[in-house]
Amino acid sequence: LFFTKVIIMADAPAPVPEGRGGFGRGEGKGKGKGKGKGKGGKGRKREGGDKDEWVPCTKLGRLVKDGKVKSLEEIFLFSMPIKEYQIIDQLMGEDCKDEVMQIMPVQKQTSAGQRTRFRCCVAVGDGKGHIGMGVKCAKEVATAIRGAIINAKMNVVPIRRGYWGKMSGAPHTVPNKLCGKCGSVRVRLIPAPRGTGLVAAPATKRILSLAGLDDCYTSARGHTRTIGNFVKACFNALAKSYGYLTPDLWAENNFIMPPFQQHTDYLQNYKTKKTGYVE
Repeated sequence: LFFTKVIIMADAPAPVPEGRGGFGRGEGKGKGKGKGKGKGGKGRKREGGDKDEWVPCTKLGRLVKDGKVKSLEEIFLFSMPIKEYQIIDQLMGEDCKDEVMQIMPVQKQTSAGQRTRFRCCVAVGDGKGHIGMGVKCAKEVATAIRGAIINAKMNVVPIRRGYWGKMSGAPHTVPNKLCGKCGSVRVRLIPAPRGTGLVAAPATKRILSLAGLDDCYTSARGHTRTIGNFVKACFNALAKSYGYLTPDLWAENNFIMPPFQQHTDYLQNYKTKKTGYVE
């Protein structure tokens, strides 16, 4: 019998057992199958399925995905909060358009120096009386734009459109004078006759066109060079359009049950595609 003496130096790497990889077995950020934060860590792997498939996690999302709620008006009628941006994608479809209103760098002073991030303001609308606005700050421009679009979709509000003078044809302007403010900026929207167009600054004109208005006079005061506050003031003015009840809205309404109450049995027996269990 022959015995081999193996001498292991203090700075030599640890011996690798058979059948196991030598990288990422510790608590660090390894790339192997260890406990680290690298690829293939402790998290469960998804077996099959489409990564882009929307799995709703709210009651409203489940009703929208399965076609129980078919329009945004049903959501706004009962003041139901929108917590998933896919709801807007489902109901608006291809009509949903987004536009970047402002991208600006912002800085924070830290002990190591200045930390620069990008603040993005985005507006979304379908040109049919719905508009939303969102703001996001991130280290990268693409991430900020993507987050701002998601926030804007979850902040969509209905816009009431009306007439100037004779009530014939499709609504083309705001129903009455509206005023909105943000910071030092004050924006006033005034109804205009058909064919006037949007008499507004370029930033305000983009907001009004996304809302579906064809004719409107505008007036602005304050530091309108601050584009973020300028477009927010215009958005706040448009959001007030349903706050004033004109005589044509005085008619009695036949109230119906809210969607959550109407589809109680469906929601109670809802099964997720992942687990198959009733939630």
